[in-house]
Amino acid sequence: MTTYSQLSKEFTKNSIGYSTLGIILSTCLGSIAIMSTLMNGHGLIEMLVVFVSVVVCSLHNAAILTVQEPPLIFNLLTASTVVNVLIISFNIIL
Repeated sequence: MTTYSQLSKEFTKNSIGYSTLGIILSTCLGSIAIMSTLMNGHGLIEMLVVFVSVVVCSLHNAAILTVQEPPLIFNLLTASTVVNVLIISFNIIL
């Protein structure tokens, strides 16, 4: 079993508890990504990166609030985490 499938199975078993932690994780990483992006300037490219971060975090939070299936919520949490970590890493390198 891969790590992804183990995490997905565990998330599905206790989706309510992990969803609350997911909201906190997604929001915190998103705010760090946006802050680090805006520290590099406020041009068109930076605003597009901010837009991407906000959309990904909002999709995850909306999936929880509209009570979607746990696998969809987990996939959106994974996408939100990966996108925001990539944005943070890219901004640290610059």
